[in-house]
Amino acid sequence: MSELNNIALKILNNGKGILAADESTATMTKRLESVKVQSTAENRLLFREILFSASGMTEYIGGVILYDETIKQTTSKKNKIPELISTMGSITGIKVDTGAKVLAGSQNEKITEGLDGLRERLKDYYKLGAKFTKWRGVYNISKEHPSKLSIQSNAHALARYSALVQECNMVPIVEPEVLMDGEHSADECLEKTSEVIKRCFEELILHKVDLKGVILKPNMILAGNKYKNKISNEDVAKLTLKCLKDSVPSEVPGVAFLSGGQSEIEATENLNLINKYNDTNFIMSYSYGRALQQSALKFWSKDIKNIEGTQKIFNHRAKMNSLAALGKWSKELEN
Repeated sequence: MSELNNIALKILNNGKGILAADESTATMTKRLESVKVQSTAENRLLFREILFSASGMTEYIGGVILYDETIKQTTSKKNKIPELISTMGSITGIKVDTGAKVLAGSQNEKITEGLDGLRERLKDYYKLGAKFTKWRGVYNISKEHPSKLSIQSNAHALARYSALVQECNMVPIVEPEVLMDGEHSADECLEKTSEVIKRCFEELILHKVDLKGVILKPNMILAGNKYKNKISNEDVAKLTLKCLKDSVPSEVPGVAFLSGGQSEIEATENLNLINKYNDTNFIMSYSYGRALQQSALKFWSKDIKNIEGTQKIFNHRAKMNSLAALGKWSKELEN
């Protein structure tokens, strides 16, 4: 087994998943302001440090994705954030794209930027303690979208990013997110997501990326949020598995789903059913941001000094998702 494959498996094995704490300063500001907490560097660090030092980290979280600001911060106990994450038995990751911008030639679509200077930035992040990275491509669904241009451009960027990351001895998370915004059916989501993922892997292979040292972070197959009929959780699970079986090469060690607009409970329930029906060799786990943090954030905002109470809520959500990653979650356990 390669070193990269070992890292990928360590992040996802035994029901562990990924805490996506890589919100940009602008996104984190929105989150904090939504619960009436001032967004200062100190407050952003305080909330994240509370999560990173929670006991649930050791049991349920295999990796944490950080943002540039966070990976360079020092905790209240004067150690670096990657050191804290490491002492909790988890692996440090870093978001390395610089965001999605309007795609020239297709005004309603986005292309993710950040390849310029990436090789040098990766070396710096590696020195800071990062062992894996994340890059998100984003696609919208409509009658015309995603266009061939968007599918190809983002796949190419994800592949170039992945090759540079592996060159620096880190594991790339490949995140092609087909958004749930829109009026599309689940079948349309299945068709477009399959096309997007297949194209990504064609480019990864072309760029000589070692697929055994990659983690895929896809969306689940859902109907659009404006679609007239909501599909059952069983259908979400079955369509998602069909998509991955048809689109992902068998060498890929694991899949860590994004929660993408689902509620905390929905994201957990759907992951659980995916694992109940999982007849593949892929580890099916989670890489959740809001679906791991939202309840803890709401509780914390009422009293930002209540560390223990905030950690208790985070530990519970992490445990629920870990059980779902093993197909052992049930609604009764939520209470």
